[in-house]
Amino acid sequence: MRRNILGVATIFLMGMSIVGTSWKAVEHSHSKQNSSLKIARDSIYSHYISDIYHAAQLDSTGLSETVFEKALTGFYNLKYSGLVQEKSILTIADFDQESCKKRLYIIDLANNKLLVNTWVAHGQNSGGDKPAYFSNTPNSNQSSLGFYITGEIYAGKHGRSLKLDGMDLGFNDKARERAIVMHGANYVSQGTIDQLGRLGRSQGCPAVASQLSDEIIKIIAGRTVLFINGSNQNYNSQFLNETLAASMVSNQQEVFTAKMN
Repeated sequence: MRRNILGVATIFLMGMSIVGTSWKAVEHSHSKQNSSLKIARDSIYSHYISDIYHAAQLDSTGLSETVFEKALTGFYNLKYSGLVQEKSILTIADFDQESCKKRLYIIDLANNKLLVNTWVAHGQNSGGDKPAYFSNTPNSNQSSLGFYITGEIYAGKHGRSLKLDGMDLGFNDKARERAIVMHGANYVSQGTIDQLGRLGRSQGCPAVASQLSDEIIKIIAGRTVLFINGSNQNYNSQFLNETLAASMVSNQQEVFTAKMN
């Protein structure tokens, strides 16, 4: 009897060992499959970024691919969140560059085309030619980093202007309270650069040339994304989730391929 019990117990333990090994093998297989899928998506995303960057000829404008990648990642995260409408327009103000350079980029992502490349001013307390200080505080007269969604068009003291909603908590979410908007300004011009060696500065708004402001506002109005970059700051954002962005691009590519077939 005892031998029978021991025999049954041995068989049971062997069976459990086999099942346990099978589970581990399945788990390992799923983990490996997920890892391979992530690598594939990251690879698709990297190529996608590079393709747009070169197709839009951004490599010859002074905008680094790293900054473009950050901006594009935020665009897809905001789109996934339902905060971006159908208009595939991405605007980048690269405050890693000096104000005398044309550091504003408006990109049509649907057609991989750079629509506008021009000057943009930063806040008067953010620095001289190149901004070094950023703030979300009212009356600081400094620029604020991060992602914005374009709001309503209105007529203000600078003429036709565009309200902006800051999306990054603690970095630019007080944009409405601070009246941070896109507007035209006479101090954004080659004449000002010739006179001062830099652009004039705003009270924190991303101001553009007066003669271009109507055109720029028309293009970027309608809940599109504006990204103000400054990589030397302790900036972080929930919208810089590359895994989510890569997944969206991968899904788009799969849908496109299915339609073509």
